[in-house]
Amino acid sequence: MDVKLHYISSTTTADLNRDLAVVVGKGKLGFSSVRNRSEERRKMFGRGPKKSDNTRYYEILGVSKNASQEDLKKAYRKAAIKNHPDKGGDPEKFKELSQAYEVLSDPEKRDIYDQYGEDALKEGMGGAAHDPFDIFQSFFGGSPFGGGVSSRGRRQRRGEDVIQPLKVSLEELYNGTSKKLSLSRNVLCSKCKGKGSKSGAAMKCPGCQGSGMKISIRHLGPSMIQQMQQPCNDCKGTGETISDKDRCPQCKGEKVVQDKKVLDVLVEKGMQNGQKITFPGEADEAPDCITGDIVFVLQQKDHSKFKRKGDDLFVEHTLSLTEALCGFQFVLTHLDGRQLLIKSNPGEVVKPDQFKAINDEGMPMYQKSFLRGKLYIHFTVDFPDSLTPEQCKALEGILPLRTPSQLTDMELDECEETTLYDVNIDEEMKRKQAQQAQEAYEEDEEMHGGAQRVQCAQQ
Repeated sequence: MDVKLHYISSTTTADLNRDLAVVVGKGKLGFSSVRNRSEERRKMFGRGPKKSDNTRYYEILGVSKNASQEDLKKAYRKAAIKNHPDKGGDPEKFKELSQAYEVLSDPEKRDIYDQYGEDALKEGMGGAAHDPFDIFQSFFGGSPFGGGVSSRGRRQRRGEDVIQPLKVSLEELYNGTSKKLSLSRNVLCSKCKGKGSKSGAAMKCPGCQGSGMKISIRHLGPSMIQQMQQPCNDCKGTGETISDKDRCPQCKGEKVVQDKKVLDVLVEKGMQNGQKITFPGEADEAPDCITGDIVFVLQQKDHSKFKRKGDDLFVEHTLSLTEALCGFQFVLTHLDGRQLLIKSNPGEVVKPDQFKAINDEGMPMYQKSFLRGKLYIHFTVDFPDSLTPEQCKALEGILPLRTPSQLTDMELDECEETTLYDVNIDEEMKRKQAQQAQEAYEEDEEMHGGAQRVQCAQQ
């Protein structure tokens, strides 16, 4: 593009400076063009543009005016890390550092700055300034703080955690165990480093204009529409597309590949049902995203003999009537295979629905496995269905005497006899509750129906 300047004698030096900046900005002249124009002005007016401060950028980086490119890099690296906003630094100071390094690290911009100062750059001689966070990332190739910061200083989004139930037996929770689990997950492509392309570049998706979202409108009826926002199908919500020729041959432009990994899940003694075991950063990887965790949630399977409540264990045991009255002895196999001898004291009578406890035979306490809860035994007594007259007579001679009746034979003859029958009390209560609910419903219907009939009569 050819650009010509026409000067008149009444034009001031300031006007020429302004015009020159405009021409440079519009015409995209290189540094050599700027220098040629400066020479032309010197010949015409005998002086160049007014100089402004051309030392501040050097002072910001803490280097001398003859500092080499290596000196500039060292100075910027040290100061940028110290003043980065994510490390608690001053955002304005960080911006000044990036601006100073951007200018002084570019030979053409540095030459303009050294000759004409900061004003010449602001007026267009040196081009527009870049985002300080972009400069920081391009310098370091990513964040030196261990992830979590995007190229523009914003927090990266975090990938979803993978929640996986892990069924364990009560024996495994009592003794502790280790389980090896194989999983398949997405990892960033090693060939393109998660870029998806051979060149590392991507184009803005034309379907969503780089937003990653599309808005669709549905007509529900006359003057009624529904507007919905959903991820763009073309770019899968990324806002970027990759040309077929530039696609990475390993991941086919997907940026991630499938990888298999074996995790060693350690179930410690005393862990609880619902407790979580977390593997940080082992979920699916994705570009510009902090990898989520894999979380295993323990699910305790039912045990045929033992029941657990916190750190205590419960077991049911049924005694015969003879054992309940005359004493018992039995062997209980514990969750670790030990044989426990359980027996009553001499002359002790065990009543139906009675509980007895054994200290330190319950569950190990989590991370305190040397401490254990209690083992509770719930006793039920199995009574015989019937007795022969001879058995009754024999028992009466042994057991305490019956409670004598307080009524005379004549008074007993006047009493009405009743008949006892077996019932399931739970079923009996459910039947009564259903009956009461039905009666309440019918009563409510009658009240509302009567009110309506009175209202109609009045009308």
